[in-house]
Amino acid sequence: MPIFTRRVRALAVTLAALGGLALPAPAQATTTGAFVALSDVAPSILQDIRYDTRHNFVGRRIDGYRQPLCLLTRQAADGLRKAQAQLLRRGYTLKVYDCYRPQRAVDHFVRWAKDLADEKMKAEFYPNVAKDRLFADGYIAEKSGHSRGSTMDLTLVRLPPAFQRPYFPGEPLKACFAPRDQRFPDNTVDMGTGYDCFDPLAHTDNPAITGAARQNRDLLRSTMSAAGFRNLPEEWWHFTLNDEPFPDTYFDFPVSRGSLR
Repeated sequence: MPIFTRRVRALAVTLAALGGLALPAPAQATTTGAFVALSDVAPSILQDIRYDTRHNFVGRRIDGYRQPLCLLTRQAADGLRKAQAQLLRRGYTLKVYDCYRPQRAVDHFVRWAKDLADEKMKAEFYPNVAKDRLFADGYIAEKSGHSRGSTMDLTLVRLPPAFQRPYFPGEPLKACFAPRDQRFPDNTVDMGTGYDCFDPLAHTDNPAITGAARQNRDLLRSTMSAAGFRNLPEEWWHFTLNDEPFPDTYFDFPVSRGSLR
């Protein structure tokens, strides 16, 4: 760190102390040892990191994703390991779609949402929502709990996992709330919608979701709750550790193993 930068930082600390103010936690790099790769803690959990691919609501690989990797705070990863142990006994495995998400990725979402002409993935991810309503309806925001490192998007897969074909960019898109045999052939159990479905049917307790899909949502939520996580009511796939270690810090290091060093 240059001498001038160190002196400015020292002055800021002094002024903050005198004024009784707290400095925001640095968000550009991890706290040493605080983040881990989920595969090192719970290797049996499947990973399908959609934002490292073009199969997402933007239709491009998202800024900040350098590897298809789930990074989490150590506490969150330990919680998932406990949830996985319970599910394996019942013949299921967890599969994560997204974990830690850098702020630069959230900024990418915001830029995309403001470009009303770019709707190439609308038919799958938000068929019934006007793109100019994504902010007002809460589907896109300028901050995400994922950037704090203890939030993840996940689902259930029956063991042994069925084959899942890759997404082919440009293939015909099917609505995320279409019947399971008509939408993208994810190898998960039926949850009533696909992942990242911008629609009220994705709300965890939507009464229109019944039968096996309702049972599957309830199993996922109850298992995660017992392991110390809470669900976001608007997204059946979204869970946050109750006692997250960085409740006010939004990190921006890239998703890669190099970020853990």
